[in-house]
Amino acid sequence: MSSPMYRIGYALSPKDGQRFIQNSLIDQAKQRGIDLIEIDPTKPLAQQGPFDCIIHKIYGSDWNNQVQQLSLHHPNVVVIDPPEAIDHLHSRASMLDVVTSLKIPQGNQTLGVPNQRVLEESENLVDSIDEIGFKFPFIAKQVSVDGSAKSHEMFLVFNENGLKKLKLKKPFVMQEFVNHGGVIFKVYAVGDHVKCVKRKSLPDISEGTLNNMAPEEGLLLFKQISNLIAKSDSSSEVEGYISGVEKLVEEAEMPPSEFVTALANGLREAMGLRLFNFDLIRDSRDGNSYFVIDINYFPGFAKMPEYESVFVDFFCDVVEEKRRNVELEAKDN
Repeated sequence: MSSPMYRIGYALSPKDGQRFIQNSLIDQAKQRGIDLIEIDPTKPLAQQGPFDCIIHKIYGSDWNNQVQQLSLHHPNVVVIDPPEAIDHLHSRASMLDVVTSLKIPQGNQTLGVPNQRVLEESENLVDSIDEIGFKFPFIAKQVSVDGSAKSHEMFLVFNENGLKKLKLKKPFVMQEFVNHGGVIFKVYAVGDHVKCVKRKSLPDISEGTLNNMAPEEGLLLFKQISNLIAKSDSSSEVEGYISGVEKLVEEAEMPPSEFVTALANGLREAMGLRLFNFDLIRDSRDGNSYFVIDINYFPGFAKMPEYESVFVDFFCDVVEEKRRNVELEAKDN
């Protein structure tokens, strides 16, 4: 007699679902006894299923209420992750607070977050920069993380001219830019499974570069970085920052795996989340000094190497944990 298939329900936006639920993932899951079942968020959750586990990335109070009711009436359904825990990552004003409170073994490494401040609606941008002593360049991004394209837009502000051209709706976050060698480390956490990959970022920006920059180049939208690389416009100062980034990434040393794993595990326990990633940078001035600059819930996991096997292992961990809990409950009763 064959073993029963475990049913993992997934509720994702059409775009996220298309990227994440690929045939390679479906096939590997089936080989391990797991069925991936699409949940229709436009229909009552209580009328769908049954599910052994639910993963989700749907925004809105109606969906959150449905998930909470499901957990209340069907406690054996494993929900990954609790909506109230996910909500903490919807505001950049406070999402990094958890990093500063972590107590993890760091060896020779130090951990922190860049200096940042929320600019409120009542504040004047230029005056506030002078008052709080922020230094150029800095990163500007929306406070709210709601899954929209706008919430993921980030700008690098080089000077006062760039400040005046900045059209972000207030309130928004100003985060000091830390020189980090043109490399960012994307750390993916899938339950107990942790993977760290290197990605290109903005190269270091010297005082001389800032002083010599043309006024019209005072603002850079992050998604323009790849365009600037492709343009190869030697007359652009910004192009000078971008050239050679791929070589920087190739030669960059990965952070110690023990440090990265301890950090991911610490964040998982502190936030009560099992599916997230965080952006980690290394200070160019000190090779042992690291900063977490952003945390994302259920990011583009399909970009993670071997994401299929990582997730299938994770699903198996979840259903095995559920099976043990059901057996213990039956024994107690």
